[in-house]
Amino acid sequence: MALDLETREQLLETVRRFVTERLRPLEAQVSERDEVPEDVLAEMREMGLYGISIPAEYGGLDLNMEEECLLIFEMGHTSPAFRSAFGTNVGIGSQGLVMFGTPEQKARWLPGIASGELITSFALTEAEAGSDSGSVQTRAERVGDEYVINGAKRYITNADKADLFTVMARTDPDKKGGSGVSAFVVERSRVGVTVGKPERKMGQQGAKICEVYFDNVRVPAFNRIGDEGQGFKVAMQVLDRGRLHISAMCVGVAERLIDDSVAYATERKQFGQPIFGFQLIQGMLADMKTECLAARALALETARKRDAGQGISLEAAASKYFASEMVGRVADKAVQIFGGAGYVSDHGIERFYRDVRIFRIYEGTSQIQQVVIARELQRQGVK
Repeated sequence: MALDLETREQLLETVRRFVTERLRPLEAQVSERDEVPEDVLAEMREMGLYGISIPAEYGGLDLNMEEECLLIFEMGHTSPAFRSAFGTNVGIGSQGLVMFGTPEQKARWLPGIASGELITSFALTEAEAGSDSGSVQTRAERVGDEYVINGAKRYITNADKADLFTVMARTDPDKKGGSGVSAFVVERSRVGVTVGKPERKMGQQGAKICEVYFDNVRVPAFNRIGDEGQGFKVAMQVLDRGRLHISAMCVGVAERLIDDSVAYATERKQFGQPIFGFQLIQGMLADMKTECLAARALALETARKRDAGQGISLEAAASKYFASEMVGRVADKAVQIFGGAGYVSDHGIERFYRDVRIFRIYEGTSQIQQVVIARELQRQGVK
């Protein structure tokens, strides 16, 4: 159920102030130390950010997709690492349970996820399964009332802090592709779960990714999400929603870069005048803003379709594809407008330039989005 307009605006204003007054001053520190301060995480938990997509009956804010996009636009005005701290709880780490979990599963895990007491991760990617998500080799063998899981996952966001993993594992080795894959909740505390060291990355310092290993990990059948063989369906529906969330983040970052670029161009002087007065600078800014507005409109229109109960596989892929490519172009133009100042670390523009590169890769590469769009076009037929 959507929030009333006044409540929605109060929430957005609270997040806006939090971003401006609390998070933006910490951007350089988080990048240098590769860590979001614990007191900031505690404030996010207190604000309910870990549960914005969780139903109210389990302690969440129960935002609809349009409201979530509006909130994430605001979070995009600061370093993506802050959003990533709660992003898996809001999206890919919890939505399998929200969409496909039994009442008993939801009651067990969702309250802790919503409060931020439990941190979640989404464990799909493997050495030979990323874009080809149907090629999962991690095995889950049924033994009585349990499953025994063996395998390894890589590039798993928030794995260093995760208490719960949504794990995609093959339950039927005789079935090829996604039809033999099932989804499971696996607690970090279970014997045989090991998390590797955080990877060194190009950008988004403060948001960790790690390998996760499962060595004869025994989980009860209760932990399976949906029926056997439904794992690929779970993953795809979760990712449809997650792609909209990432689209909104791309828009928010682009808005921040545009604001910073306008401010800098107004102050920076060359040839005796602010560089904002040069038409080539104006042209770059116009392109940046036009593309950003288009991505924002596409994300919101797709969110409204989802909230109305309509299928959005094509639109979610198109939104993520366009928004992630858009923010890369905006970041590149921002560096160009700042010139040498954009290449050094003082203004943070080069940091954003590195941060946004991953948006074109995770939760489905741009090339996978193109494939999804084309296949949906063929499936839907000409209308």
